[in-house]
Amino acid sequence: MNKVLKIGTRGSPLALAQTEILIAQLKREHPDLSAEIVKIVTTGDKIQDRSLSEAGGKGLFTKEIEEALLAGTIDCAVHSMKDMPTQLPEGLVISCLLPREDPRDAFFSLKAKTIDELPAGAVVGTSSLRRQAIVLARRPDLKVVVFRGNVGTRLKKLEEGVVDATLLAVAGLNRLGQGHLVKNILEPEVMLPAVAQGAVGIEVRDNDERVKEILSAVHCHVTELRVTAEREFLEVMDGSCKTPLAALMTVPDPQHRVRFDVLVARPDGSDVKKASYIATVSNLHEARRLGRQAGEELRAKLPADYLLV
Repeated sequence: MNKVLKIGTRGSPLALAQTEILIAQLKREHPDLSAEIVKIVTTGDKIQDRSLSEAGGKGLFTKEIEEALLAGTIDCAVHSMKDMPTQLPEGLVISCLLPREDPRDAFFSLKAKTIDELPAGAVVGTSSLRRQAIVLARRPDLKVVVFRGNVGTRLKKLEEGVVDATLLAVAGLNRLGQGHLVKNILEPEVMLPAVAQGAVGIEVRDNDERVKEILSAVHCHVTELRVTAEREFLEVMDGSCKTPLAALMTVPDPQHRVRFDVLVARPDGSDVKKASYIATVSNLHEARRLGRQAGEELRAKLPADYLLV
């Protein structure tokens, strides 16, 4: 392999760690591979003073990277799939998904081990409307404030007493080598994860067969099934960062049976609607069908003013 593979990514510690994981997996399959990491600053990286829903949504973390991909200055791009809009720019596709990490959230607090144990009026820091809605639905007496920054920044603010509690993705901590910090994991029954949380996708130009072939060696089919169902649900719900949504498909058992849980909520937690399915999913068609069914059935139960755009 005589050509260097230029891999675009955000410059955050987690984004770089995920890119290094991709390179390590690729080199196991292609020992002679040469790879170059190209750091790209996105609009989302520049905004730290307000929530993503106020700033413009998921595309904030992808626009500049996708522009570089379309321009040919990079060969592929590494993304956290939970940050990806359901509609990609024309000419771009997600051709590879790495094996999914733990999709759950972890609870951090110096005052309590669980959300239920927090004292009345405690302040929870998060930039996620999903986490905000679920927390407030469970504990309407708590106060939720916008909490941006990387893992280190958030944990430091917690230690300094800026907030009483925060929530972080277990996947991110594991990939950063900080899994030992996780003491209290929130099970999906308590905090249903974001769509595709813990999944890393590699975006390429649709006509670049060389790069697709290189990446195919590390693609995870099971992750693809799970992410496909969850993102189909997101698309049917017309999800934006202004609508708290969550979905999780379990790993198929030997008979290809899965559990699929979905959730939509009002941002203030005043109205949370859930649904759960047991289905057989052995291919992408069945995954899409399950995600679409869940989205259509849940959407049909919502008042006209429920979903925000």
